[in-house]
Amino acid sequence: MNHPIYQVRTVEVVESYTLRVQFADNGTNFDLKPILAGELYGPLLSLDLFNQVAVDSEVKTLVWPNGADFDPATLHDWPQYKDAFAARAREWERVSA
Repeated sequence: MNHPIYQVRTVEVVESYTLRVQFADNGTNFDLKPILAGELYGPLLSLDLFNQVAVDSEVKTLVWPNGADFDPATLHDWPQYKDAFAARAREWERVSA
C-alpha cells in the first residue's frame, strides 16, 4: 500500500498560537490554540514554550522542547483532523479538571 510521506520544510510563528508550516507541495497556517490541552499539548499555552517550535531534522515534523510533536501527515491534512483533534482536547481538559 502506497501512501505519501510528508515532511515539514519550514515553520514560522505568525501570531499567538498560529504557525505557518511549509511542506514540499503546499503551505498553510495552523491555529493550534483549540487543541492546546492535556499533559502534552497544554504546556504549549505558554507562548514562551509555544514559540520554541522547530522542525526536527530527522523526522521533519514540528517539535517542542517539552516533547510535544505532530505526525506530519496529520499536519499536512489538518482540515480533515482539526475538529476531531479539538474535540479530543476538550475531553483532555474535562478529564484533567
